Amino acid sequence: MNNLEEQRPSWDEYFLMIAKLAATRSTCLAFPVGAVIVKDKQVLATGYNGTPSGSIHCTTQGFCYSDLVSCDASSSLPSRAIHAEANAIAQAAKHGISTHGACIYVTLEPCLSCLKLIISAGIKEVYYETVFNSGNKQLVRDAFVADGLVTLKQIQLREEIAKQASSFLLNPTSIARTVLESSST
Repeated sequence: MNNLEEQRPSWDEYFLMIAKLAATRSTCLAFPVGAVIVKDKQVLATGYNGTPSGSIHCTTQGFCYSDLVSCDASSSLPSRAIHAEANAIAQAAKHGISTHGACIYVTLEPCLSCLKLIISAGIKEVYYETVFNSGNKQLVRDAFVADGLVTLKQIQLREEIAKQASSFLLNPTSIARTVLESSST
């Protein structure tokens, strides 16, 4: 494999980066999360976590509830946010796009509610960056996996791919490589 090929993101890295970009749209003060639903290496829908459409965003008002900076600061009040996975599935449904047989890339391992929604939407594979479930939640998650309902795989970006993506985000990308190479010497 040549050097340029090694710098190219794998499909998993590519879709995880898209999920990470979707997370930048999050309006949740506690956890910015992004998701992308993919089938046959094509993006079907993206989602990020935040309040329902038409509701004032937590980031706009600067709090989730009066006197509560973040939803995760309360043990009794529910989060106002719709999770990224649910929003991606809802976007696909809203536009008549089937998610049957698709996979989903998400920046945070799906909670059990989202995992059940993912399974019910016909999504068979979940790729995630950061672990979320533990204890009894992990036991339930593992039971879904053992039953063959879904597969889960934690993935990470290689550092060199993340650096390259950062460079692409910070600089014009549609410049001949020879121009970029000569300007860096």
